[in-house]
Amino acid sequence: MITRQKKEEIVTELVEKFRGAQGLYLLDFKGMTVEEAIKLRREFKKADLVYKVAKNNLILRAIDQIGGIKFPDNMFVGETGIVFAYNDPVAPAKIIKEFIGKEEKPKLKGALLDGQFFDGSKLNELAALPGRAEMMSAIVGSLQAPVSGIVGSINSVIRDLASLIEEVAKKKAS
Repeated sequence: MITRQKKEEIVTELVEKFRGAQGLYLLDFKGMTVEEAIKLRREFKKADLVYKVAKNNLILRAIDQIGGIKFPDNMFVGETGIVFAYNDPVAPAKIIKEFIGKEEKPKLKGALLDGQFFDGSKLNELAALPGRAEMMSAIVGSLQAPVSGIVGSINSVIRDLASLIEEVAKKKAS
């Protein structure tokens, strides 16, 4: 049995984890073996994600303390694990989808991204969204396109000017 003090510590820890999270994913890990759970935790850790398992009533207490986080009440039935995404809110969806493809567990109960709730059936759609790295590379690519066009134009003007000077020099020399 968990003491009251330990429960308060868990709620405090959850409150800290909820703050600043850009994406929250609720998982039902029922039926997972210890080995599968360890593999999943490693995948989350590699992607710089935080995964925490806690009793539903403690999770709900932490959510009440934070305020502004709205999950449907039916999400907190059975075992619940929470994935906290701080840098890339789409990364957990990609990992969960890939992991479910191999192991067929865990089950996504739901996800909260930027205040919008997605139920577990939307996993494929969430995983298809571009991640932070993909968005950054697209932005950098779009910023570089005009710059490379300008550089190409300047280089062609300089090349044309150099060939013109060379032609003038040949005419004067003859």
